[in-house]
Amino acid sequence: MGLLLALVIWLIAIITVGLFAFSPPKWWFPPAISEHGAAVDRQFALTFVVVGLSFFLAQAVLGWAVWRYRARGRERATYSHGNTRLELIWTGITAVIFILLAFMGQRVWAQLHLNEAPPGSVPIEVTGQQFVWNFRYAGADGKFGRNDPTLYNDEDNSPTARPGPVGIDPQDPAGKDDLVSVGLMVIPVNRPVSVTLRAKDVTHSFFVPVLRFKQDAVPGMKIGMHFTAIKEGRYEIVCAEVCGLGHHRMRAFLEVKSQADYEKWLAEKAAQ
Repeated sequence: MGLLLALVIWLIAIITVGLFAFSPPKWWFPPAISEHGAAVDRQFALTFVVVGLSFFLAQAVLGWAVWRYRARGRERATYSHGNTRLELIWTGITAVIFILLAFMGQRVWAQLHLNEAPPGSVPIEVTGQQFVWNFRYAGADGKFGRNDPTLYNDEDNSPTARPGPVGIDPQDPAGKDDLVSVGLMVIPVNRPVSVTLRAKDVTHSFFVPVLRFKQDAVPGMKIGMHFTAIKEGRYEIVCAEVCGLGHHRMRAFLEVKSQADYEKWLAEKAAQ
């Protein structure tokens, strides 16, 4: 009976690892379109392999233990106090491996969150609310006007609305040329984008799978980050944090355009 149970454990482990190792591409991530995407994918693949090997080895040892220490005839089970040295060794090895993985994974995250955006970046303010994404663009002056939460007005979502859904102060000259886009984020290809992330009501999560980017938007906080898209196209933006009954419909789209088409889009928004 012990050998049969061990064989079942080993078979389940082999099938499980095989399903992940040879999974169809449609089960995997969508193609990355950001400058940092390849580094994120490499880190994920490395972590995936390490965890997969750890799982397989653990199940292999479990199966061996079930077979090796099976009851024979009228043998009774005996209690073991374990081996402190072995426990310290495998706990230490596990800790070192996962601390190294965490340290390696933080490098890309730190570059995008803790470092300043490169010069010439496109500044965009992203504001999440139940249940829509608002995107504000600085005008020709390159500066955002002051906004005030007490001025929020969701009844007027036009790109030149003041105060509008993001509460732009109409008395601040710097905000007179700001543009607001609801549900659509447009950026130029191969140019850094500096994002300031905000939330109006509850915690949201700005998630763009093709950018390999996910960051919570927290009420009362301004969270900075930056990225560079390297492929034109239209991609989905979702909220990855449950934010209410309408969470499922809180989605927007990212359009990556050439520099010329991006400037044309801005001009059209300003002329509306």
